[in-house]
Amino acid sequence: MLSLHLRLNDDTRGIVSAESLATMKPTSLLVNTSRSQLIALGALEQALKVGRPGQAAVDVFDAEPLLENSLLELPNLLATPHLGYVEKDSYELYFGDAFSNLLAYMDGQPVNNLAN
Repeated sequence: MLSLHLRLNDDTRGIVSAESLATMKPTSLLVNTSRSQLIALGALEQALKVGRPGQAAVDVFDAEPLLENSLLELPNLLATPHLGYVEKDSYELYFGDAFSNLLAYMDGQPVNNLAN
């Protein structure tokens, strides 16, 4: 199993190449919950199609929110939304701020005036 837990920067972009994926066993699992760009562009799809690794589980994609992606058609890919960082207190903070901003806007006092 290969599980990616790296920050994306110039040194880690594409750190997992098509060649490195090809060395994985057909029984291997690749898990990426960090950043999709850690894997070279197109390498994961190519690797899964030939069965090396045999399976992958990801919650990160090159374009998010995910509207369509050919990876989703592969039977050996498990895809979930990118929600690993979420916990209850954070959601309450985000939605509380969003609701306060909406009420301020409706009162004619926008918090973040994008028109300027």
